[in-house]
Amino acid sequence: MIKKIFALPVVEQITPTLSRRKLDELDLLVVDHPQVKASFAFQGAHLLSWKPQGEEEVLWLSGNTPFKDGVALRGGVPVCWPWFGPAKQQGLPAHGFARNLPWTLKAHNEDVNGVVLTFELQSSEASRQYWPHDFTLYARYKLGATCEMELEAHGEFETTSALHTYFNVGDIAAVKVSGLGDRFIDKVNDAKEDVLADGVQTFPDRTDRVYLNAEACSLIHDADLHRAIEVIHSHNANVVAWNPGPALSVSMADMPDDGYKTFVCVESVNATVPQKASAEKPSRLAQTIRVVKR
Repeated sequence: MIKKIFALPVVEQITPTLSRRKLDELDLLVVDHPQVKASFAFQGAHLLSWKPQGEEEVLWLSGNTPFKDGVALRGGVPVCWPWFGPAKQQGLPAHGFARNLPWTLKAHNEDVNGVVLTFELQSSEASRQYWPHDFTLYARYKLGATCEMELEAHGEFETTSALHTYFNVGDIAAVKVSGLGDRFIDKVNDAKEDVLADGVQTFPDRTDRVYLNAEACSLIHDADLHRAIEVIHSHNANVVAWNPGPALSVSMADMPDDGYKTFVCVESVNATVPQKASAEKPSRLAQTIRVVKR
């Protein structure tokens, strides 16, 4: 799917590095820079791919995900806001509406090291169908040898949120993640609390854990691709580790039946502790990722 995005015809060449393209119903932004290749959907300010020069793709994107207006994309970095997980009110979308609405590219800058992009989403008639509050939400990305992303929410409200990052791995059976924390809520086991005794999370089957004492830096050890990925979390209460396993993967229409084998989600999250935004102080959530060794 990522190769397909880069082969799409250019609709508008914004700068020598940035171009607007279209896949089915969605407008895309493609970054083709000597130091980094990346792509976004304007819907959700959704980072679809990030590949620093000399590295394999760092993010995973489903080849089955539909590029349709208002339909959440499977893979990359979905922005989950203003709630994480199922909506409290029946009929509202899981993980909020920010990932399902079109954002505006407000600023862009580039230099020899990479690009910096700022997307904006403001409250509108569309957002008020889901949530009554006035807001301005920014998503900032600094892309080069590292990938820095930050959400900044302005208004008067409480939210839960996530940067729901899907990482490309060689084989989930050979993946270990450390630096998550110790105590966790096990959503596969009736939301019971448990403890990660040895500090290393593996993924033998479906895994969905919300870590409560989140560490500042998680490390994805990928034996198959001979690399590790560092995930630095900021302004978060939790880290989530997720993989659907074989049975759930088969049941998901927007994922290949064996899709679970080639990704792991390590997410920067505010789930158990809502964040407050006020006129004096916006709420934030940030994540930085980099490949640390081959």
